[in-house]
Amino acid sequence: MKFSFSLLALAISSVSGAAVFTRQTQGTDDVTVTWDAAPVADSNARASIQPPLSGDVKWTIPGSKLAVKTHFKVWGWTKIGVTPLVVLHGGPGIPSNYLTPLSDLGSSMPVIIYDQVGCGTSTHFADQMGNTTFWTEGLFITELWNVLKGLGIVNNFSLMGHSWGGILASRRSKKLILASTPATIPLWLEAANKLRSELPAQYRDALNKHEADGTTDDPEYVGAVDYFYSLHVIRIAPYPADVQASFDGLGVDPTVYLTMNGPNEFSISGPLKTWDGSSFAKKVNVPTLLTNGKYDEGQDSAIAPYTTWIKNVQWTHFQNSSHMAFWEERSLYISTVKKFLL
Repeated sequence: MKFSFSLLALAISSVSGAAVFTRQTQGTDDVTVTWDAAPVADSNARASIQPPLSGDVKWTIPGSKLAVKTHFKVWGWTKIGVTPLVVLHGGPGIPSNYLTPLSDLGSSMPVIIYDQVGCGTSTHFADQMGNTTFWTEGLFITELWNVLKGLGIVNNFSLMGHSWGGILASRRSKKLILASTPATIPLWLEAANKLRSELPAQYRDALNKHEADGTTDDPEYVGAVDYFYSLHVIRIAPYPADVQASFDGLGVDPTVYLTMNGPNEFSISGPLKTWDGSSFAKKVNVPTLLTNGKYDEGQDSAIAPYTTWIKNVQWTHFQNSSHMAFWEERSLYISTVKKFLL
């Protein structure tokens, strides 16, 4: 018996009780999708432990001849009538490895995660370091729409944006999750710097000294930033391998992060420093879930305006988490998101 899954342009056939995903190429105008060799897996198995299906969306940056390959992965089995979830990583410029706990949702719905242009296994443009006319919010929104178009889900998807990823949120999604996404960057900075002021003196002094001296690559400064992250980004030691892989990926090519953001989470000097989500959020008319952690660098004060800007909104706080609640309270986080989406 053969089934067609038009949402992701995949063919699925039942062979001896196993689901077989066939390799396909799909083109839609200026966007092409190429699928990698696909896994064969027991259709009754827990989707999160299966090798994900993967591929590349190939597109061209508008107004240029620059070709981009956006690499994506899809977890979960196809079910008619189930809306896929597209997940956008943070940063900007931090590879998506750290989002793998969200593959747990694949037992209930297709989950699509991709590396945004400039990081991970997608196309890099390291020669554009510091070019704020190249690295813009609009570039990443264009990429999102090309991914949606290439996968054939423009009119049927839910969206989850983590941190920076929520800044790229679409009003056309069926449902929206803003995970530790700031309402405005000034509010984010205010909250982050309050947390910074509560660090032990040795770390505060190291941060202040090296920022004043312009030596933010000094190991002492990096160590102080890492200490902050251990409190307010992920409170698991040592970092899970996938989280470390994302941090390592940022270290290999920090072009996007340094250009748009700045050296770290509380010293935002790039064009994002004035970002304000009010005009977008006031137009959101789909069910929206806000999440953040008690120890999150995205403190309540940086999230709260969304509760007045968005009409249909609910907010879940994770009491034992910081910025990556999907790692720190994985089971509870997944069940919360699943309940909201289904």
